Amino acid sequence: MDSIKKILGIVWIALALVVLYFGLTVMGIPKLASGKQEDLVFGIIIVFILLPIVCGGLGIFGYYALKGEYSDEKI
Repeated sequence: MDSIKKILGIVWIALALVVLYFGLTVMGIPKLASGKQEDLVFGIIIVFILLPIVCGGLGIFGYYALKGEYSDEKI
């Protein structure tokens, strides 16, 4: 079971990178560069608020799973 958790840790980190790439290239930068005010506000919210929360959470969760913090061993 611990090996599955470590493999899923890699999956979570990869998912964080995919979300970061998709969020920047599709949702964030095109909205910031469009020039419309409503797109600018949406782009700022995506890039500076949502992406750090989502990617940071997935990345930290994956790091801890890869490190073995969620193992079944009790201290």
